[in-house]
Amino acid sequence: MNTTDVRIRLEQQEDRRAVETLIRDSFWNVYRPGCSEHYVIHVLRSDPAFVPELDFVMEKDGALIGQNMFMRTVIEADDGRTVPVLTMGPICIAPAFKRKGFGKRLLDHSLAQAASLGFGAVLFEGNIAFYGKSGFDYAARFGIRYHDLPEDADASFFLCKELMPGYLDGVTGVYQTPRGYYVDDADVEAFDRDFPPKQKQKLPGQLF
Repeated sequence: MNTTDVRIRLEQQEDRRAVETLIRDSFWNVYRPGCSEHYVIHVLRSDPAFVPELDFVMEKDGALIGQNMFMRTVIEADDGRTVPVLTMGPICIAPAFKRKGFGKRLLDHSLAQAASLGFGAVLFEGNIAFYGKSGFDYAARFGIRYHDLPEDADASFFLCKELMPGYLDGVTGVYQTPRGYYVDDADVEAFDRDFPPKQKQKLPGQLF
């Protein structure tokens, strides 16, 4: 499928419910029965750490098929410094367009724009098999640890990409997830009632 026949632009106020629906459809029953990601982005848009200049949607033939967004956060360095970085997501592609190259196109555009705005690095939770194709590596190789994770725990989900070469040189420390990502299940359920009903299913491979 042709991935060049798309438009990537900033999300507008009038896109918000359509984007939340897109995220809901994309994440539904993937990591847990139902999902919370559509409520997470609803909350994050009002968070001071939200970066509106990096809140993207992807359109094909006038329809929304993808989105990505970023939040400011920090690494609390072992030497006492606080190092500004970005985290990313939710990022998604509509189910009908997954595994066709659209996700990488959106991701690479988003990262290039973040770099152009002067941000130094992105850290987040993801699958190296996909994100490694866009230059991400295991955060442990940069000396960055995931907060609250025991030293002997598997941290292969925690990824990093420098947007400025050498930005993390000499930096070791602990990454902090923005608090806005932590939402209450009851709030998710209340928010979800405003959307068309969907069946929650417990499926193999879910994390929660």
